[in-house]
Amino acid sequence: MSRGSSEDAEPQFERGPVRVLFGERKGAYPDGNSILVTGEQETLLIDPALGLRRDPAALPEIHRILLSHCHEDHTAGLSLFPEIPVHVHELDRPGLDSLDDMMAIYAYGEPIDVPFRRALVENFHYAPRPDAQAYADGAVFDLGGVRVRAHHTPGHTRGHCCLMVEWSEAGTKRRLLYLGDIELTGFGPYYGDAWSDLEDFEQSLRWVRDIEADWYATFHHIGVLEGRDAFLERLDIFEAAIARREGNLLEFLAEPHNIEEVAEHRFVYRPKDDVPFAPAVERRSMQQHIDRLIKAGRLRALDEGRYQIT
Repeated sequence: MSRGSSEDAEPQFERGPVRVLFGERKGAYPDGNSILVTGEQETLLIDPALGLRRDPAALPEIHRILLSHCHEDHTAGLSLFPEIPVHVHELDRPGLDSLDDMMAIYAYGEPIDVPFRRALVENFHYAPRPDAQAYADGAVFDLGGVRVRAHHTPGHTRGHCCLMVEWSEAGTKRRLLYLGDIELTGFGPYYGDAWSDLEDFEQSLRWVRDIEADWYATFHHIGVLEGRDAFLERLDIFEAAIARREGNLLEFLAEPHNIEEVAEHRFVYRPKDDVPFAPAVERRSMQQHIDRLIKAGRLRALDEGRYQIT
């Protein structure tokens, strides 16, 4: 991991054409770690985070912006660049059309809808970009001597992508895989929005496990890991959260409970976490687990919307 000289030092990573612009607290939400990629012809900024707003004048000239997906923390710095072309996967592209379209990605409902809508504008500086250009899986952005290739990895959102930065260094091919919100933390995958899908996320994790790179970068917390072994170690920790949640759910459903009781118990967030949208996320996340456990014959649906292990 490319950090400073001590655990409390300011994190740093700069190698070849890639520089990581670390956010506060190593990119902890609501901030994040943006990626700056400089080629011979263009400079590309990946996922403009909230922290960029502290000193935008310190940034070099940006020629285009590339989003891994359309979420509030990954677009919080986008309004700093109203004239710069922005690219996002075609399945997340609608989120930049309007605030209503952005809210549809989450679909939290009341009582969260109104305050979260306000937070998107006031805290995350959401501004529509109807001019945003859609890209597809496999799209390549050639910056001159360095390329950025998009790999569709849905689950977190419908259009979430990992972005591979490729260049040559002293005759050796170098690769950095930017993982977006495959963030490799112990919290685990997030699949609690209307545009999220647990089984898509699992498929994306299987795909990313087989990808070779020199470095692996995340938007939150971890920053940059060097080498495949370090990456796989963190990926195992991240992925294990899915089985842990499912195991805890089965234990809880030894007695019958409905989805509201499941959400109140909390399997994604800790009970003490003050997260306004936690009930909506818990319901949507755990309903996906429940549905597939019923399909697998491990749970049964009872009357009055209750569930119990078979």
